[in-house]
Amino acid sequence: MTKITSVLIFLLVLSPLHASANSSAPLYGIEFPPFNTAVADSGCDGKLLAEEEELARRSPSLKLHMNHRSAADAEAGRTRKDSFLDSAKKDAIRIDTMHKRVAQSGKRGAQASSSPRRALSERLVATVESGVAIGSGEYLVDVYVGTPPRRFQMIMDTGSDLNWLQCAPCLDCFDQRGPVFDPAASTSYRNVTCGDKRCGLVSPPTAAPRTCRRPRGDPCPYYYWYGDQSNTTGDLALEAFTVNLTAAGASRRVDGVAFGCGHWNRGLFHGAAGLLGLGRGPLSFASQLRAVYGHAFSYCLVDHGSAVGSKIVFGDDNVLLAHPQLNYTAFAPTAASSADTFYYVRLKGVLVGGEMLDISSETWGVAKDGSGGTIIDSGTTLSYFPEPAYQVIRKAFIQRMSKTYPLIADFPVLSPCYNVSGVENVEVPEFSLLFTDGAMWDFPAENYFIRLEREIMCLAVLGTPHSAMSIIGNYQQQNFHVLYDLQNNRLGFAPRRCAEV
Repeated sequence: MTKITSVLIFLLVLSPLHASANSSAPLYGIEFPPFNTAVADSGCDGKLLAEEEELARRSPSLKLHMNHRSAADAEAGRTRKDSFLDSAKKDAIRIDTMHKRVAQSGKRGAQASSSPRRALSERLVATVESGVAIGSGEYLVDVYVGTPPRRFQMIMDTGSDLNWLQCAPCLDCFDQRGPVFDPAASTSYRNVTCGDKRCGLVSPPTAAPRTCRRPRGDPCPYYYWYGDQSNTTGDLALEAFTVNLTAAGASRRVDGVAFGCGHWNRGLFHGAAGLLGLGRGPLSFASQLRAVYGHAFSYCLVDHGSAVGSKIVFGDDNVLLAHPQLNYTAFAPTAASSADTFYYVRLKGVLVGGEMLDISSETWGVAKDGSGGTIIDSGTTLSYFPEPAYQVIRKAFIQRMSKTYPLIADFPVLSPCYNVSGVENVEVPEFSLLFTDGAMWDFPAENYFIRLEREIMCLAVLGTPHSAMSIIGNYQQQNFHVLYDLQNNRLGFAPRRCAEV
């Protein structure tokens, strides 16, 4: 490689994240607002900020579509019971991973995250689908990557940071629907070099420790793990992500998005092309777009098993902000001993049937070593509480449930379960979460009880025996529009029919 070529690549790698508009054909599954301006990265922040703030006030939301996959389960003969029991097993692995991440963070202290520069004039919205169709309890987002742009379905995950795709050559990969991403077929693909500061945000492969003989030329290999069976290894890279605008024929391209190009990928990703990280860390998709689209993102999760798509919004959603039932609770401060990826909230107690349960307040706190606390997570299916708290919750439901529904003994994993044969509308005790600032999150019955078969219904809550962490999972979030307002450090939630958003 010539010296001039090396310098050019180095400048391309270090070029700031920016967005540009074009008039290419629309891309399925992604909408942008009809108002659109080219995005400029200027040092004259004062004038640009004023213009951007005025444009932001006039600009509608930008949405990416999402779905929860269910059709393939039916085609494969998988029952709803099989799907949820499999999700519970995956959750157990995921929770163990979270516990390990928190333990590691407690030893090294939290990394400093990059601060947002400024919000530009529009918001981004993507389609989100239910993941049941490809055998997963997660939700999938349609993303278009590369030049020319190609469509990939990625798992949406607020509990991790790294964005990654399976990449050619795929040396050890899981099965996915459709072809893997091919860097050689994209003219905008660039490797992050080992001398780039972003390379320090990912861990090197354990089998081959990273060497950096040429800081401006050698690639940045990474290793990212999720659990005993799930991990990705490859090269950290930069690529263009493209999404549709609602204006006919228009689209928005965001250049320089950092992502993992995975050549060795293992785990329980069930046909997805990769993962879209939405955690607090600097490499997450949400953090990288914050400089372009502002300090907020929100999503609305459709029913598990729904074939209808919904949206994830980067930037303010004016319809949500005007919702009369929008409630807020503050995010918990991120302690130096806790993982900087997760979104912690401050839980005070649990109510069943309108009554506060007798659970020690110490159950909900974060310990000095970073363990404990409560997070909200889109990648965990069910909701989880520390084992002692779960037993109190379980007992409260058993005591308050109508005796007309026979209790099913020894049902695998989930408990309590009931025989509701012949009953169309089952009456169950109310379930609510109370936060320390007084906010209350009331859930409809379908968000905490699962109808596995026509005659079997189970509580969609479990205990975490090896971790003190509580997790509000995606099943409990369905049909709520959930807002991550990082400007004001708070979580918002409002009931909505997400298939209609």
